[in-house]
Amino acid sequence: MALDIPAVRAAFPALASSFLFADNAGGSQCLQDVVHRISDYLLHTNVQLGADYPVSVASTNRVAQGAEAARELFNAESADEVAYGSSSTMLVENLARAIEPDIRQGEEIIITGEHESNAGPWKRLAARTGAVIKLWPATPLPHHPDNPYAVALQLSALLPLISPNTRLIAFTACSNILGSLLPVRDIVRAARAAAHEHRARKLEFCLDCVAYAPHRPIDVRAWDVDYCYFSFYKVYGPHASVLYARAAALRHSLSSLAHHFLSPAVDAKPYKLQPGGPGYELVYACTAVPPYLRSLTPAGTLDAAWDAVAAHERTLVEPLLAYLRAKRERGVRIVGEEQAGEARVPTISFVVRGDRPIASRDVVKAFDATGDVGIRYGHFYAYTLVDALQPKLDVDDGVVRVSLVHYNTVEEVRRIIEILDEVLA
Repeated sequence: MALDIPAVRAAFPALASSFLFADNAGGSQCLQDVVHRISDYLLHTNVQLGADYPVSVASTNRVAQGAEAARELFNAESADEVAYGSSSTMLVENLARAIEPDIRQGEEIIITGEHESNAGPWKRLAARTGAVIKLWPATPLPHHPDNPYAVALQLSALLPLISPNTRLIAFTACSNILGSLLPVRDIVRAARAAAHEHRARKLEFCLDCVAYAPHRPIDVRAWDVDYCYFSFYKVYGPHASVLYARAAALRHSLSSLAHHFLSPAVDAKPYKLQPGGPGYELVYACTAVPPYLRSLTPAGTLDAAWDAVAAHERTLVEPLLAYLRAKRERGVRIVGEEQAGEARVPTISFVVRGDRPIASRDVVKAFDATGDVGIRYGHFYAYTLVDALQPKLDVDDGVVRVSLVHYNTVEEVRRIIEILDEVLA
């Protein structure tokens, strides 16, 4: 079922302008209904939770609905496995603090060079506890031997890192630079089997779905992950983030960050990971996202919505990647997978090298000069990934990134290609 793109775009007031939003991996546009719910909460139910008077009961129910909206998008078993916070980075830092008493000196944490939200907190945890950090590097894709920047996280590079001391593997479901989707279930299954063979004490997984959630369905139960997180402000909602923590992990792996007198009431609750309350109006506003997604197809289900989103996104990916591949002799190198397919989202990065290189900032400057197109350059907080690319790049100049979502159009891709033609001439 094809998306009704005019109807999709009508749900986002910002898209009524002539501006071409192509920096969506940094933050999507916001649904009108999200804004309405923020306003409605603040104007009609802006009181403290947990009291018995009617407005507080309504407010408490609305915040609970926000947890249920996140549960649905995670496909978690219970809303009691969902914590809200102001950012994904903050939530993972809280998670690292909560798990600290269950980390032993010498145990190993495997991280990647992807977004620092799923690396920095674990590095700091290791420094506090004497744990050991291991890096799962992005390695060259064998089917693109002529492009050294065509790299990805591959299982073959992970498995040799697993040992009897492996305690946690922190990785991403989708790279915010490479645009590549990882086979999460296969990775988790293989890693658990390897850890079992090594007789590791305990293995848990923390999965970054920030760059994944705008494009495909999350399924924490099918994937068998212990922790997972994404940002609603990149999934058409307000500036809030959510963390899934498996019920068993809440009980057996995590200590509480809440006030001491709240234990044991919060020992099996996500509140132990969110000291203090989140922005209640933002939590309630997140309830607008699942209904919007279900409205995208006549079937009215999230599965049908994500299938339609993936099909439309492929119409955006294919022409842009084809154009960039055709500019190989001009020095254009795609960073990541060069071909469109089921494992590729429209987050597309590239550099211009060769005899006439162009700095990434200068490519973006040409887009800025149009006044009506927004893209970005840089390392996008995947500093370690960009710094490791060979031949070496200026990490601060980084890559050019064009990041699209389901409300973008093929006509907008043509506009981007027209500007690139002028830049690369």
